[in-house]
Amino acid sequence: MSNHSDKYYVPAQSPWPIVGAFSLFLIALGAGTTVAKIHQSGDPGWGKIVLIIGIISVLLMMFGWFRDQVKESMSGMYNAQLGRSYRQGMIWFIFSEVMFFCAFFGALFYARILSVPWLGGADNNAMTHEVLWPAFEVIWPLIKTPDGTETTAMGWGGLPLINTLILLASSVTLHYAHVGLEKNKRTQLTLLLAATVAFGCVFLGLQVLEYMHAYQDMDLKLDSGIYGNTFYLLTGFHGMHVTMGTLFLIVMLLRVMKGHFSPDNHFAFQAASWYWHFVDVVWLGLFIFVYII
Repeated sequence: MSNHSDKYYVPAQSPWPIVGAFSLFLIALGAGTTVAKIHQSGDPGWGKIVLIIGIISVLLMMFGWFRDQVKESMSGMYNAQLGRSYRQGMIWFIFSEVMFFCAFFGALFYARILSVPWLGGADNNAMTHEVLWPAFEVIWPLIKTPDGTETTAMGWGGLPLINTLILLASSVTLHYAHVGLEKNKRTQLTLLLAATVAFGCVFLGLQVLEYMHAYQDMDLKLDSGIYGNTFYLLTGFHGMHVTMGTLFLIVMLLRVMKGHFSPDNHFAFQAASWYWHFVDVVWLGLFIFVYII
């Protein structure tokens, strides 16, 4: 951050916040409509088109906003006070993401620790057991729905384990890329950051293969009871965050290749690093509580 100005920098009015808000609305509308129509008739209908438009709009918004931020930073418009604001903003953003995943983990734990035992007659809920689901067995994962539909639980070996190792490796490469930046070792920075981006892309590719295997071979779908719901919501939202994190790192890589950042001025890189390490920690929780236990 430049310290030449003692005044707090106030950016010009920007269209990107409202564009981003509208894009997220389109994504929510398109995704909800697509899921509902597929469940009803098997055809996503117009929901798929709205979803695609929303995703494209978000990408355009990110490109434009990043471009404006880079121009402002490289023009020396920022000072130390604004730098502290950026750090506080990023900390609060990651905190909000922590709360987001806590809500989904809370739903998972509520189902496993409270709902499933109650359906089995625990805590003097014998009538609940007899009325709602007489033949219910207290097991997790709950691979059988009340209508008799059965699915298969996703094991922790194979692709999930490989993806865990990939994300752990990506945290290591990103850490040492950051070390290279702090020591002004540009080759180390560039190569290890590129490796981190590659790990992120491989993770996403393997998750797509995992979902294809789950749908086609295991009959594990979003409507496969509470287990299918929690599995896809947790891993799907995490995959979305990995996608966002990979895009952040790609932007950082392009900036590094253009000679941006220095040992004393690289908060954008640091913010992307914080976000990526957060995504890795969330996956470790997912791997333990969704796949193993």
